[in-house]
Amino acid sequence: MRKNSVKNTRINGEVQKVLAEVIRGEIKDPRIAPMTSVVAVEVAPDLKTCKAWISVLGDETAQADTLAGLKSAEGYIRSRLARTINLRNTPEITFIMDQSIAYGVNMSRLIEEVNKNEKPSEEGEQK
Repeated sequence: MRKNSVKNTRINGEVQKVLAEVIRGEIKDPRIAPMTSVVAVEVAPDLKTCKAWISVLGDETAQADTLAGLKSAEGYIRSRLARTINLRNTPEITFIMDQSIAYGVNMSRLIEEVNKNEKPSEEGEQK
């Protein structure tokens, strides 16, 4: 199976859906933030490993705690994945913190600041 095949894309989507459901509704670890989402999943073509990008709404300590909680619950998550999805191998999950949402919010804030600083100078030039 190739990395970008239709089958691999379908497996990635199914694993992402199951991971999101398990993290949101079944794990009771208090370290895991309530606003945790699975941004993307990439299952290796041999179905042995899986990278899951996680986004957490909160500060850096909440992100670190959530990552630690997910790593400690990895065995449970993997067993739920095996029961839900019928795959030849159940992949070993590696959780990676996704910073793209925070990066986008920061960039939007910087653009707004630049726009606010430019508006008074534009008004002065028009007069």
